[in-house]
Amino acid sequence: MGLIMIDGGAIELFGETGMKGLQHARRKIGQSIETPALYPELNARQNLRVQAANGGVGEWEIDELLRLMNLSHTGKKKVKNFSLGMRQRLAIASTLITNPELLILDEPTNGLDPSGIVEMREIIQRLVTERGITVLLSSHLLDELSQIATHYGILHDGKIINELSREELARETRQFIELETTEAEQAVVILDRLGIQDYEVITGTEINIYERLDDVALINRNLVLSDVNVLRIGTSRQKLEDYFLQLTGGNPHA
Repeated sequence: MGLIMIDGGAIELFGETGMKGLQHARRKIGQSIETPALYPELNARQNLRVQAANGGVGEWEIDELLRLMNLSHTGKKKVKNFSLGMRQRLAIASTLITNPELLILDEPTNGLDPSGIVEMREIIQRLVTERGITVLLSSHLLDELSQIATHYGILHDGKIINELSREELARETRQFIELETTEAEQAVVILDRLGIQDYEVITGTEINIYERLDDVALINRNLVLSDVNVLRIGTSRQKLEDYFLQLTGGNPHA
């Protein structure tokens, strides 16, 4: 975003690398970091009109942005009286007024209650599906990220130590089927009959199955039809936080 001086390495943004090229490429970026830059004495619409004027664009999209961010109902209410979630959403709307191709958000769910987090997640997903924007999220709420992110870059001590896709992460964190039954020995016989070989008996009642992850219903049906008492069955995985700590050596402050 050009907020600090470069002291090493190189940046490529939309195919541009030189100083002038980067300045031009940054016009395609929208960003909302730390404290949103809003005018507290103005309402949502007035804030967006100011941002449109600053960006040298028209006001034709303001109504759509207010709808997209669930702010159409705020009317003349001043921003100083907005909730934290409303201010976060207005800050994002302000960045979208210039129709960016890349949106950078720093901790967009920070301080929000559970319903606000869900709402922000849905908004980010709509930005991708409805407007075709690439969204770069910086966050320490890793399990929340795992519900929307398609690619991950994991930072430790200021360096990227791993980059991977959602599918690669699923393999790394090893998703599996959790089966709980009072008849583990009989359940194992059924798994063998179904051709399932990659499983592990954890306890006398718990079995983890590491293959055929899309066949939960089929496995459950065969167990029940064979009179195996199934207490619980479903997919599970190692938490993203656990994977992060594993990569960083277990330092919770990394």
